Amino acid sequence: MKKTIFFSLLVLMLSFTACQSTDKKTSKTDDVTYSVKDAKHTLQWTAYKTTAKTPVKGTFKTINVIKGGQGQSVKEAVNGVDFEIPVNTIFSKDSIRDSKLKEFFFGKMVNTALLSGKIVLETDDKGYIDLMMNNTKQRLPFTYKIEGKTFSLEGKMELKDWQALDALGKLHEVCFDLHKGVDGVSKTWEEVAVSLKSEF
Repeated sequence: MKKTIFFSLLVLMLSFTACQSTDKKTSKTDDVTYSVKDAKHTLQWTAYKTTAKTPVKGTFKTINVIKGGQGQSVKEAVNGVDFEIPVNTIFSKDSIRDSKLKEFFFGKMVNTALLSGKIVLETDDKGYIDLMMNNTKQRLPFTYKIEGKTFSLEGKMELKDWQALDALGKLHEVCFDLHKGVDGVSKTWEEVAVSLKSEF
C-alpha cells in the first residue's frame, strides 16, 4: 500500500515538473523584446542653401541610447527612449563642409558637443522629440509610421527655436560664396528637415 502511494506521488511530481518546463519554454517564445540599441538606424538631416532652396544632405554616424529603448512592440521600444548624438560624427560626404559645420555652427553654440533628446509618441502617427541643443530644450514635432518591424519619422527644425540663428549666421559668413545661386544671392535657410528610419 505504501509503495503504491509513493509511486502515485512520484508520478504526480514528475507530471507537475514537466508542465512547468513546457510553460517556461512557451513563455520565452512569446516574450519577444524589441531593442532600439540593437536596431539599424538611418538618420538624415537636410539643410538648404541658395534662394532656390538647394538641399544639402548629411547624417550623424553615431546615435547612443542612454535610457529606455526596449519593449514588447516597436512602438513601446521607441516611445520614451533617451538618446545622445555626438556632433563630431556629422557626415555629409564632404570633409571640408563637415569641418565648417563642426567649427562654425555647432562650435559657436553653448554646450553642444552632444545633441540629446527623448522621443515621445503622442498618437498613432504623431509625436515629438524633446531636443536639447545650444543649451536650449524645445520640442521637435514629427509624424511617424510603423510598418512591420520598421519605424520611421519625419520632422522639421526651425533653428530659431533653439536660439541658433547666431551660429547659423557664422556658418553663412564662411560659406557665403558657396551659398550663392544663379541669381547671385547668397542664402542659408533657417530650417532643417530631419528623418529617421529604425529597422528592428
